[in-house]
Amino acid sequence: MPLFDVYPLYNVTPVSGKDVFVYDENATAYLDLYGGHAVISIGHTHPRYLEAITSQVSKLGFYSNAIQNPLQVELANKIETLSGCHGYELFLCNSGAEANENALKLASFKTEKSRVIAFKNGFHGRTSAAVAVTDNKNIIAPINAQQQVTIIELNDIESVKTELEKGDVCAVIVEFIQGVGGLDQGTNVFFEQVDKLCKANHAMLIADEVQSGYGRSGKFFAFQHYNVTPDIISIAKGMGNGFPIGGILIHPNIEAKYGMLGTTFGGNHLACAAGLAVLNTIEEENLIDNVNKVSEHFIAMAKTIPQVTNIKGRGLMLGLEFDFEVSELRKKLIYEHHIFTGGASNKKVLRILPPLTIKIEHINQFFDALKKALKGI
Repeated sequence: MPLFDVYPLYNVTPVSGKDVFVYDENATAYLDLYGGHAVISIGHTHPRYLEAITSQVSKLGFYSNAIQNPLQVELANKIETLSGCHGYELFLCNSGAEANENALKLASFKTEKSRVIAFKNGFHGRTSAAVAVTDNKNIIAPINAQQQVTIIELNDIESVKTELEKGDVCAVIVEFIQGVGGLDQGTNVFFEQVDKLCKANHAMLIADEVQSGYGRSGKFFAFQHYNVTPDIISIAKGMGNGFPIGGILIHPNIEAKYGMLGTTFGGNHLACAAGLAVLNTIEEENLIDNVNKVSEHFIAMAKTIPQVTNIKGRGLMLGLEFDFEVSELRKKLIYEHHIFTGGASNKKVLRILPPLTIKIEHINQFFDALKKALKGI
């Protein structure tokens, strides 16, 4: 049976990985500066991660959410401690799209309204409501387009104000650093005014931290660079270092009711073991400090490359913008220099999303390769 052909594939077949490298079937090492869409947070095959998963699966890999699961409580407490999001409650699911789907559903339950404000170049997932609030008409099917969504330019606070004051908006959903869209950010003033307008108009502020969370921005969450208090925070990607897990952190102003949300696989024992291994590693190896140190070096190096017209993002969620489309550059980096990087809907942006364990020596390796690759473009 053939695979449903929806992915354009590079001719590389990784078969193993260790920290910031993956290896193909010929044992060729590739420096991974993309982390599988920012999923690999603590490096490939981290010993603590392997031990946690192996130990848990040898005892119990899965049972339903109809029983007690102390690992969920332990995970929730660890997230609260490391994130500083005190008082929030955790609902676990399986992916970023599912996290945003539940966030939007919860906002609609709470406010008894249905329209959502989202932003140009935003990406929130490929399921029903999540894809409807994504700014990409090519992936929104007619069944998704039934959702009531208003897309606004980032930093257009007057339009946000006008739409919220109509009284029918249940939520404003925003990436504090855009991912697929190309690493754009709103201003401090914009984000803080959006937060105030949501509170004044009985709408929920949803911080989509699916890609920017878990230390990638240089703080545990990207919204923490601003003076805002989201009602709901969606998380996934780096949360499980490759194991499927997602969730939402829910402000105590939203009351839980039985049956309001649910999931079969979400928060299973194996997923929680993976999630705890990630958090313990972030804490014990001081990975957020490493993010900031390596980011500072990366930005300094990027400023020496004359072809780079703009450096975007924060922490280890970075973009290099050029005055040409980067598809050929990415191919040269992969095939000639054995380095994985990412693209964006902004075709001129090269995305950098490495494991948070990356070292300065790896950044130097990348820039040496980049300079050579740029000579042929």
